Amino acid sequence: MKIEVWSDYVCPFCYIGKRQLEKAIKQSGYEGQVEVEYKSFLLDPTTPIDAEESIYTALARKYNLSEKEAENMTANVAARAKEVGLDYNFAEMKTANTTAAHRLAKLAIEQGKEEVYNERLMKAYFLEGEAIGRHDVLKQLAKEVGLEMDAVEQVLTSNQYEEAVEQDIHEAQQIGVRGVPFFVVNNKYGISGAQPQPLFEQTIEQAASEAGLKKSIQIVGENGPACSDGQCDI
Repeated sequence: MKIEVWSDYVCPFCYIGKRQLEKAIKQSGYEGQVEVEYKSFLLDPTTPIDAEESIYTALARKYNLSEKEAENMTANVAARAKEVGLDYNFAEMKTANTTAAHRLAKLAIEQGKEEVYNERLMKAYFLEGEAIGRHDVLKQLAKEVGLEMDAVEQVLTSNQYEEAVEQDIHEAQQIGVRGVPFFVVNNKYGISGAQPQPLFEQTIEQAASEAGLKKSIQIVGENGPACSDGQCDI
């Protein structure tokens, strides 16, 4: 089974949705039988590379609010994040241009580091307040997850993978994606937004049933005496 996920690294519901999807896959019993592919989506590609504006200031300017009112706006999102084990730190978050982060994600896919890269970027932004639009920050995070640094430098000093990012965005437009996160399960079922986890589980169950997948066996109890490789526990 394949699940495609369109998301952006500065979208608070994308990290929440990521956690819900992970838990749903595990709870549904199809762990190890689901391929998750992350697709690029740029919420605001016009954000300056060197942006340092706080989230509260940005929200206040966008919605014509006071910064206190903007802070209050984030309270419900922070509470929702806590429900899936994420402790959002809105006070430290700043606006960020994620174009380079998405281009690096394509390198991470090639190097088999897609999952750890995506997790590290989101944790850095939402929990640690890192400025993930800056190249020096991206280099450090890329190093932490084991990307080849010569290749990282090449990506950040060129337009490498730009077409791949644009293709993801174009594909999203073709299927009617207007916001993220957006999940496509087995090229058949679409889930828009960080919906309640039972919806993820039900959709996975339906798609798995149609694909003829069997649930993974859940091992209960400790390992008992057994025989394997021509030897027995005696």
